[in-house]
Amino acid sequence: MTTISLPNLRLVGFHSTNEVVPSSLVVDLPTTTWATIMRIVVPVAAGDLLDVSAWFKITNDIRPTAYPVGVGAHLWAYDVDDGKGTARTAEDWWRLDEEAGSVGMNVFRDLHHLVLPVEVAYRVPDDWPEGHRIVIALRADAHSTAWDKDGDGLAEDRLTVDPYGRLTVRRYCPA
Repeated sequence: MTTISLPNLRLVGFHSTNEVVPSSLVVDLPTTTWATIMRIVVPVAAGDLLDVSAWFKITNDIRPTAYPVGVGAHLWAYDVDDGKGTARTAEDWWRLDEEAGSVGMNVFRDLHHLVLPVEVAYRVPDDWPEGHRIVIALRADAHSTAWDKDGDGLAEDRLTVDPYGRLTVRRYCPA
């Protein structure tokens, strides 16, 4: 885990969950069909620093012929109090950090249980609305050029999302 030097910040919140949401990830060709693995709602204020870390396990149990599948995981967020309720579109989400907030690897049948960890420090924007909470989510995508074995354009194979993982958010504010 990364150590963050915080001389002018104080810890004001610790939020954590191990509730893994989906039981599988659809394997397809696009790398834009994200599924939320874990999520947590955190009260924040403009200028807060969030130290976010997460991990989960995935298994390649594709049968009868297993093939390598790329799995990408990223940390995402949205404003839960923006008045949209549960009617979320792709435009409502943003990635916490395009570079540091992502991880990916191919999972092979021989590797079987792949653990993907990801972490990032995120500063809440200065124009964040007062009283609004942020949803932090670990999202993943499974993709392979071998996914469409019968040529019908429909994704049929799935990777198993194991019921193990953790999403943790440490909230710091100016001292």
